[in-house]
Amino acid sequence: MQFEKVKKFILDKLKKELAKNLTYHSLGHIKDVFAAAENIAGLEKITGEDLTLLLTAVLFHDSGFIESQKDHERLSCEIAQEYLPQFDYTPGQIDCVCGMIMATQIPQSPKNKLEEIICDADLDYLGRDDFFKIGDSLYSELRMYGILNNELEWNKLQVKFLENHHYFTPSAKKLRKEKKAANLLIVKSKIK
Repeated sequence: MQFEKVKKFILDKLKKELAKNLTYHSLGHIKDVFAAAENIAGLEKITGEDLTLLLTAVLFHDSGFIESQKDHERLSCEIAQEYLPQFDYTPGQIDCVCGMIMATQIPQSPKNKLEEIICDADLDYLGRDDFFKIGDSLYSELRMYGILNNELEWNKLQVKFLENHHYFTPSAKKLRKEKKAANLLIVKSKIK
């Protein structure tokens, strides 16, 4: 696997081809999830080929937004399947990457440790200090798509989402559960 080459390739592709009006599903989001995945993987003692496959999946997990917001996980897998063979990834490795990408679909449904890590990394911000800043970028994007009309709808959606979400790995639970609960209380206070 030529990871450094594939990393440069997909980051360049995303930079050029992702719509500039994507305020949340942007290159910044990919880099944020990448850092979170590296952190959680380190805490969960993931190394070697597994770590490479995890980070590859992170790099590709929202690449489908190049084509469409709808069904973007499946489109992200198709992009991975198209390009990863050129960087010496085997069919089995590509299947593993696609399994991780599909696990991030909401509601998340990871079937193994690597899928749990990418799911936790993708929503790491829910339990961080920058939750509201990142949330605002998602709100802007959802408004652009016509999915939400106002802040009350957004806050109600966030409460429902936060109440139904849970982290999967022991590391993410330890790192983010407490702050996520505090963020939920703040969102609830905005509705009253």
